[in-house]
Amino acid sequence: MNETELVKLTYPIGKFEWPENPTSEAINQGIKRLEEFPKKLKAAIAGLSKDTLHNCYRPEGWNIAQVVHHLADSHMHSYLRFKHAILEDTPSIKDYQEANWAQLPDASSTDLSYSLDLITALHKRWTLFLKSLTPEELNRSYFHPERAKHYPLNTTILIYAWHGEHHLAHIENAKKKGY
Repeated sequence: MNETELVKLTYPIGKFEWPENPTSEAINQGIKRLEEFPKKLKAAIAGLSKDTLHNCYRPEGWNIAQVVHHLADSHMHSYLRFKHAILEDTPSIKDYQEANWAQLPDASSTDLSYSLDLITALHKRWTLFLKSLTPEELNRSYFHPERAKHYPLNTTILIYAWHGEHHLAHIENAKKKGY
């Protein structure tokens, strides 16, 4: 497999493009995508066999089950980062080693029910919370020390809307052509 093919498998919908000043329309669309995400995820994995859940989306990538559990872990972290950013003045967040988390027993099981339940409840709370924020609050940010970068909440909504779609595309690729 050449490098171009590997990049396409890694980023099937393309890399996230960071907008400097997201419009309110883009933010609202991002919130809507987050709100709809649990249903899309459930539809993407409906009826998959345990064998198919072991399909990876690229060589040496995660399998479908790990992707679903990763989504629960990642989106939980993001939700909490949003809360910290609203309640604190530009907090520094704690990073997590997602590849290590994906190896833990709760993230490598083919039982996806608990992560799906978590994602459904989490996205309900997250989008209710996001819809309550004022434009000023959406301009608040947190600091990611490992990346030495500030993450404004308005842009981070778009990052996680993209993140969900990014992993849905991984799941579709793994269903079609598992590695």
